Amino acid sequence: MNRLVQLFTILAIFSGVTIPSAYSVELDVPEDDGKLRIVCFGAHPDDAEYKSGGTAALWAEQGHHVLLVSVTNGDIGHWKMAGGELAKRRTAESAECAKRLGAHSKVLDIHDGELLPTLENRKTICRIIRQWQADIVISHRPWDYHPDHRYTGILVQDAAFMVTVPFFCPDVPHLKKNPVFLYSSDGFQKPYPFEPDIVVAVDSVFDKKVDALTSLVSQAFEGGAGGSAERMALVPPASDPKARREWLYERWARRQGNEANRYREQLIRAYGIEQGSKLKYAEAFEICEYGSRPTTQQLKELFPFFPE
Repeated sequence: MNRLVQLFTILAIFSGVTIPSAYSVELDVPEDDGKLRIVCFGAHPDDAEYKSGGTAALWAEQGHHVLLVSVTNGDIGHWKMAGGELAKRRTAESAECAKRLGAHSKVLDIHDGELLPTLENRKTICRIIRQWQADIVISHRPWDYHPDHRYTGILVQDAAFMVTVPFFCPDVPHLKKNPVFLYSSDGFQKPYPFEPDIVVAVDSVFDKKVDALTSLVSQAFEGGAGGSAERMALVPPASDPKARREWLYERWARRQGNEANRYREQLIRAYGIEQGSKLKYAEAFEICEYGSRPTTQQLKELFPFFPE
């Protein structure tokens, strides 16, 4: 079948006909309006939202187009349920979360825990980046406790540069310029620790991010694969949404607060000492050298919510 797809693709190139790909993904791509286009890849239907949801909201508030992609469907990411029912549930949660952030959402139908860095999956990632006409691509680093996280990082890394090669995935027009590829932050130390190049204050959208994350019920409140009945007993009940939000708010205030304190020096450089020393919440990113390497001026254009 792969040889047939390749043959039809070659014929399509010379005939000028576009054919559906065996690895194509349908996206609702916004019209070209001169705004930035960002793709945030996560391994599961919560990773991109957790790692870059605040920055996504900042871009969205300025009219830029953000796509949050889960590379697996999350179908084993719960302690009590699994399979298609869970995949559908998490897809709906992810879509609602993205909507509240002002972003778009896509969940790929690849089994949770079974992601591999195959050529087919690389082509899928490449096609998504091309269809979205991405200026910025964000993903996990390829060093992580979870194999799906690691392989998402590898797949996205491997799509860098290849998105500009005309005869790789020729059924989708190649990009004329390699996007800026970024890693989202993590705490792993080997082979080297996360080194932030960009630290974004998310104070102004922190409430929006928490409100969005409340829609990820299976993960935020039920604990996902690491949950249990005992753990759920410690969480305010669904009948008290205000208490639930406060419970989640406290946890994310600590998480994003730790990020801001850890990278306080970078925040001061970006926002000035008066503002930077007072900022409470942050998200951080590291530039992947396989993509375009932006200048300081280009970074200001890509992150237009930084002060002049």
